[in-house]
Amino acid sequence: MNPIIRNVISTVVHLRGDKKKDLTRSYSYRDAKELRREIQSIKREIRNTVFILLGILSAGFGLESFLIPNNFIDGGVTGISLLITQLTGIPLSVLIILLNIPFIILGFSQINRNFGIKAILAVIGLSICIATIHFPVITTDKLLIAVFGGFFLGLGIGLTVRGGSVLDGTEVLAIYVSRRSGLTVGDVILIANIFIFGVAAWLLSMETALYAILTYLAASKTVDFVLEGIEEYTGVTIISLKSNEIRQMIIEKLGRGVTIYQGKGGHGKRGEQLRNIDILFTVATRLEIARLNSEVESIDPDAFVVMDSIKDTKGGMVKKREYKHE
Repeated sequence: MNPIIRNVISTVVHLRGDKKKDLTRSYSYRDAKELRREIQSIKREIRNTVFILLGILSAGFGLESFLIPNNFIDGGVTGISLLITQLTGIPLSVLIILLNIPFIILGFSQINRNFGIKAILAVIGLSICIATIHFPVITTDKLLIAVFGGFFLGLGIGLTVRGGSVLDGTEVLAIYVSRRSGLTVGDVILIANIFIFGVAAWLLSMETALYAILTYLAASKTVDFVLEGIEEYTGVTIISLKSNEIRQMIIEKLGRGVTIYQGKGGHGKRGEQLRNIDILFTVATRLEIARLNSEVESIDPDAFVVMDSIKDTKGGMVKKREYKHE
């Protein structure tokens, strides 16, 4: 064979071999990256499931050992369920499911499908816990009942929210109303509970209503403590080399607006190796924080995320956009 032709064929074969190796390396990297994301996703779901289960047990303990035996009530849907149980004798386990159904359906459209499914499972789990697990009565002292009943109920609600779900549909309703009125989420919850406590004072007694307020305060403060002081809205600042991917995720998956700042990043005592970087800022409700963290971590585990409590917000940054169901 002609030496020139032989060299050409050898070169082509060599190049094809290198190309196949590059493709193999590329697919191996993609597979490894996808596998890591799957493992991270599984770990997050396991952690969230543990939070929800612990939350159900804590809330069930607070209800069974403190509130139910002593005819106490709380705020929100749980408080309405306790009130109706005292007046009609309908089992609390049944009322918790029935009264939360409208709010869970609302959650499918206002939060996302994953949240709605978790909320259904959490509420059903609490109902089963109350119906099947009978915790002992701890005390009959009214002050202790109000404080510790509210504490364990709030602990359960807080743990469940950290797991990406809810045990009480009041917050879902509050988010829905706040987006369509000038009221904040806190205002809506306060108005709803004032109505519940007023009905309790009229149908039961003023003393019962006052203790119910104390129970609600203990529960709400415990929820805030479990969520590390996160209020209804949280400002989130994200610094990452993959800022563009994170920006698209926030807009497309979470339906939130993003503000982009130009900054410079560096390290060392003198800030060597400075380079330009996009800094993202967005605002989310506390029910969305768990998902936001999960999505950011899946894109860039090394992203620097800072969260600040915000009393209230108004404007385009928190306008509701349609979520894409996954």
